[in-house]
Amino acid sequence: MRKLASLVVLGLFAVPMFAANETFTDVPVVDVNCSKKVAADPDSHTRACALKCQESGYGILTKDKQFLKLDAKGNAEVMAALKASDKKDHLRANVTGDVEGDTLRVSSVKLL
Repeated sequence: MRKLASLVVLGLFAVPMFAANETFTDVPVVDVNCSKKVAADPDSHTRACALKCQESGYGILTKDKQFLKLDAKGNAEVMAALKASDKKDHLRANVTGDVEGDTLRVSSVKLL
C-alpha cells in the first residue's frame, strides 16, 4: 500500500513538469548584449553581431516582447546553428522548453 501511495505522489509531481513545456514558434533569436538595443526591430540584428557577442549568451523575444535567456544547452545549439548558417539577419527559431523566471531551459531549438 505504501508503494502505491508513493507512486501516486510521484505521479502528481510529474504532471506539472510535462505541462510546463512550452513551444515558441518563429521567434527572434538575439544575443543578450544586444537584446535591449534591437528589441524594436530584432530582425535587423545580424548574424555577424550575434556571433561576435556569443559570450553574452542568447535568448528569444516572445510574441509579447518578453526576453527569455536560453540555458547552456540552448546557447550551445544556437551558436552551432549560427555558425553553420549563411543567413545575414532575420535570425528566427522554433524553441521548446520550460520557462523558469526569465530563463528558458531548452528541450529543442531549430534555427529557421
